[in-house]
Amino acid sequence: MRTKKIFVSFLLGLALAAGLAPQPAGAQAPKRRPRIAVLDFDYATVQTWSQSVFGSNVDIGKGITNLLVTGLVKDGTFSVIERSALDKIMTEQNFSNSQRADPTSAAKIGKLLGVDAIIVGAITQFGNETKKTGIGGGGGTWGGFGVGGFGHSNSKANVAINARVVNVDTGEIMAVAEGAGQSSRSSTSLLGAGGHNWGSGGGNVDFGSSDFQNTIIGEATKAAVDKLTIDLLANAPKVSVRTITVDGLVAAVDGGQVIINVGRRAGVNVGDQLEVLRVTKEIKDPSTGQVIRRLTSTIGVIKATDVDDTSAVCNVVSGAGFKVNDAIRSVTQ
Repeated sequence: MRTKKIFVSFLLGLALAAGLAPQPAGAQAPKRRPRIAVLDFDYATVQTWSQSVFGSNVDIGKGITNLLVTGLVKDGTFSVIERSALDKIMTEQNFSNSQRADPTSAAKIGKLLGVDAIIVGAITQFGNETKKTGIGGGGGTWGGFGVGGFGHSNSKANVAINARVVNVDTGEIMAVAEGAGQSSRSSTSLLGAGGHNWGSGGGNVDFGSSDFQNTIIGEATKAAVDKLTIDLLANAPKVSVRTITVDGLVAAVDGGQVIINVGRRAGVNVGDQLEVLRVTKEIKDPSTGQVIRRLTSTIGVIKATDVDDTSAVCNVVSGAGFKVNDAIRSVTQ
């Protein structure tokens, strides 16, 4: 019997050493990751170069942004807001392409999205470094060689981008990052051979496709975005997680579900728990008659299970007797 007890004690010791023992009650859950959004990069200064590369006006700002978002999501340091949610807010706010690099406008969008920071950026270089040579024909220039002469032009692609991390509450620029890339090979064409009609399809090019990234301009673009991603991640400690106070009301009670009148824009996310309160007494200023304080009692706790921009469906965690106009409150990070 004594041998059996010793063996059980030994197994318990192994479990504790391996971290298999249950966590003590009240242990704090880890803080959430900083939540960010990335606006399409501005490319106004290089639009002429871009048109000469693709043959039409391709939105290279959107293409580069999609590459950056992919890299940030793969790393996992940040929680990156979905593209569809960002596009919806921008449409509702009549956000124009000319505002892409404006920190003030970006901060407004970011606050509506409930993110901790928003990234804006610009493409400052997108084109080629061309060296031209000619033989014979009296020293004519490329495109105009004399009789009997011939020439060729080799290009290397260069791409440079910069980004700023903007505080959504103040519009302050918390960090800056840069990325530059050059192709490691040269070609007579930035897009190579193969007859791709890169400028077709409404000005869209898939910057993440192997077809594009195998070109020399694609190679330089990928290198620049990779360096920018590394620089942004190095600045991650500068992005603090906001403390978001959610205040709202119960809008409806349907069976075991409670619907509230605040959602994603107010900072509510799936899984959040919210306290339901009922006002028991109002204290008024005797000189003005204005309410200066409301006394409340806790009715229960609910948990968000389905959230859209302006509302949330919640399940009951504890309590009962919820009513329309009951207050809800949550302070979360």
